[in-house]
Amino acid sequence: MEKHSVSLILNPLDLATLVVFFACWWGYAFYAQYNSKRRSCLVSVLHQFRLAWMSRLLRRDNRIADASVMANLERSSLFFASSSLLIIAGLFTAFNYSEKALGILSDFYLLSPMSQQEWELKIIVLVAIFSYAFFTFTWSVRQYNFCSVLVGSAPLATERGIEDSERELYAMYMAQICSLAANQFNYGLRAFYFAMAFCGWFLGPYFCMAASVMVVAVLYRREFRSKTFKTLSRGLVMKSHAS
Repeated sequence: MEKHSVSLILNPLDLATLVVFFACWWGYAFYAQYNSKRRSCLVSVLHQFRLAWMSRLLRRDNRIADASVMANLERSSLFFASSSLLIIAGLFTAFNYSEKALGILSDFYLLSPMSQQEWELKIIVLVAIFSYAFFTFTWSVRQYNFCSVLVGSAPLATERGIEDSERELYAMYMAQICSLAANQFNYGLRAFYFAMAFCGWFLGPYFCMAASVMVVAVLYRREFRSKTFKTLSRGLVMKSHAS
């Protein structure tokens, strides 16, 4: 059986599309992580709310509501992890329908139609993206489990022999683990967003590049410019003034 390298399967425009796609994904991930430590955004604001949540948790003995909130957060990650597996299974099934799918997409493809090898390569890339999402979401679930253990072992409000500085340090650790779990969930969601952008490549490379740039714009607006972020920021300011 003749073997084809990636450079032979994809033309220069397709290779450029692949570079643009991953540059948008990884470039935005680096930008968001770098700026989350230097300017206010959804990630930094929500971490402050988690820190306030854990501080108040240590002041009460009844933590049923806290355990319920933690379970809801964990279920969200589990849902997307199981969805990733279902999508991967569907993508493997798509290998059996290459000829039929190519016949349908050829009517919409703007440039030269895809070859079967190119179709299969794109499916493999999608499988890799959703596999990354699966491992990211499952790691988020584990970290929420760790946070649940920390909540269960947290000192009670009526427990004596524990100084306020120790409680504040414990609350900071719990908030940090919860934020790490939320960040992994966020990375998994980004993988879903960019997987949708990658699907545009089945219609043509220009669709994929335009969709990748559009996803970056949507993510930036939601994390740094959205009304939700501005509302949470005002709530954080009001909370600081109240304290």
